[in-house]
Amino acid sequence: MRVTVDQDLCVSCGFCVDNCPEVFSWNDEGKSQAIAGEVPEDVEEATRECIEGCPTEAIKEI
Repeated sequence: MRVTVDQDLCVSCGFCVDNCPEVFSWNDEGKSQAIAGEVPEDVEEATRECIEGCPTEAIKEI
């Protein structure tokens, strides 16, 4: 599983960074970004919760 964050849709709410810091972090513009490469298997469920919980649907599985 891989994910990406649409920078045009991200509103910096922090939901994904707070709930899954193994996958999401803040970039230099203060918006969320996803780690490069595959999401670790042990945090796939938390990552899916972030996709579903994103208020602007900025997180997509790719």
